[in-house]
Amino acid sequence: MTDTDERISAPDAVVPEVQTDESARTIEVIAKFNGDIARIAAGLGAEAEILSQGYAIITIDRAKIPELYTYPEVEDLELPKNIYIASAYNLISTCVRPVQDSKTLGLTGEGVLVAVIDSGIDYTHPDFRNPDGTTRILYLWDQTESGTPPAGFTAGAEYDAARINEALRSPAPLEIVPSMDLNGHGTAVAGIAAGNGRDSDGENTGVAPGAGLLVVKVGRKGYRSFAQTTELMRAVKYVIERARFLERPVAINISFGMNNGSHRGNSLFETYLSDISTEWKNSIVIPTGNEGAAGHHFAGQIATGQTQEIEFFVASGIEEFYLSLWKNFTDDFRVEILFPGGPSSGVIGIENQVKTVRMGNLSLTVIYDQPSSYSVEQEIFFSVKALTGTIASAVWRLRILAAAIVQGTFEIWLPTLEAVTAKTYFSSPTVTDTQTIPSTAYKVIKVSGYNDRIGNIAEFSGVGNLNQALPNPDLAAPAVGILTTRVGGGYDSFTGTSMAAPFVTGAAALMMQWGIVERNAPFLYGERVKAFLRLGANRTAGASYPNPTFGYGTLCLASTISYLERYRWGGKDLWMQE
Repeated sequence: MTDTDERISAPDAVVPEVQTDESARTIEVIAKFNGDIARIAAGLGAEAEILSQGYAIITIDRAKIPELYTYPEVEDLELPKNIYIASAYNLISTCVRPVQDSKTLGLTGEGVLVAVIDSGIDYTHPDFRNPDGTTRILYLWDQTESGTPPAGFTAGAEYDAARINEALRSPAPLEIVPSMDLNGHGTAVAGIAAGNGRDSDGENTGVAPGAGLLVVKVGRKGYRSFAQTTELMRAVKYVIERARFLERPVAINISFGMNNGSHRGNSLFETYLSDISTEWKNSIVIPTGNEGAAGHHFAGQIATGQTQEIEFFVASGIEEFYLSLWKNFTDDFRVEILFPGGPSSGVIGIENQVKTVRMGNLSLTVIYDQPSSYSVEQEIFFSVKALTGTIASAVWRLRILAAAIVQGTFEIWLPTLEAVTAKTYFSSPTVTDTQTIPSTAYKVIKVSGYNDRIGNIAEFSGVGNLNQALPNPDLAAPAVGILTTRVGGGYDSFTGTSMAAPFVTGAAALMMQWGIVERNAPFLYGERVKAFLRLGANRTAGASYPNPTFGYGTLCLASTISYLERYRWGGKDLWMQE
């Protein structure tokens, strides 16, 4: 894997040597801290970028990472990981039309912001422009471009509405605002959440067509088409700061996902999202991902003295992949990788901590991590990369040799479809616990995908856990054959849970208009939005809820608003009583 997929283990952890270019010697570390982290960073020749109270990104020479552990102000550290777009209208099935109707509530998202953190946006598309042709985008931050970054940030280029309008008036708009959505994902998501249908004479409108737009194109300039967790964290901070500055509530859509973690909501990345969800007036919406049928999760049980072999297939044409194995820290596992054709890595145990094995053109690194301050589980991380070219399609095996076992359960994840394709999979996969990270963060709204034409959960939709105390979907929204905005104008059909999440993001925006902007419920954001969305969801008679696929049911905004009105007049919001 790249340097972004390494682990930090302990104060005396070995930082693995990785073949990288010189610029990669300086890397980013997510830090949980107290006190003066800027002073500590300066003393190490590093830079500290404070995201919120207790969270920072430290840019530092990789060789100096162990020194960070010597400071009592540093509570935990985590290296960022690669995170992928979860890709591949239905306003009637989601009960949105009744609340948009001018004869009833007439909600459009007016006075609310919809933030799209994604692959960018086609800002020239008519659906993101007002009737007079001016832009509906208040701010666009392209992290991949060079220019003037937002205040408080050091990279990318920020464009305000005035600059975007200047570009729209120009015969060559990209010469003025050179930001592009290269794969169309962000444009599609924005259209579902907040498109106004101008390119279809109002026929193909989104959920919140009157909302203002904040857009962040995430990534790094020049060498990566996907994002890191640190870039996503910066994006969330940015849109919340902009919303606070504009004094408007904001519904935030993050259609990204990965498998690199415990899926328990306890990484610094996930806890940061949970913590920042309580700042200002925001609701964060994330899809459960498209891993339901991918075969990328394996759950097992082993007893003392047993040996278990897990078979998996690796697609051709990929340069690297990983296995992330999570187990109870009290269980003593030794592991062995059987390369294609039978050669063994040898048995590797905790005494190695970090072990690298070269087999022909392949390099295997195995890292025994330690529990963090927020989790009692242990990760054993396997990284395989081709030293030249790509990895050949073949069958691999992971052998687990159990010594002293107390609990014996373990789980393993392969990378997501976007990283390793559908031809990489376990031969006997487990369907549960296939929600991608960060939909596993606790204080976000987690959205699975279903086919609203037939009522079934989409086969690809990420599935939660049978234990309701663990991360699970909150509700489902349409995810199959969604007609929405495309790059270059017009509309196209898209499928994936990335298309389900913006239905809920737009619904959250309409709820916040009703509650905050129109003063019916001034504190309608965050967990309260989630609670009412759950309450108003449609549930099938005879089915058991909540469940790991649909959560509490399917999105039904009209029912949710009805419950909000009932609680309003029922006296819960005492300040509203005459």
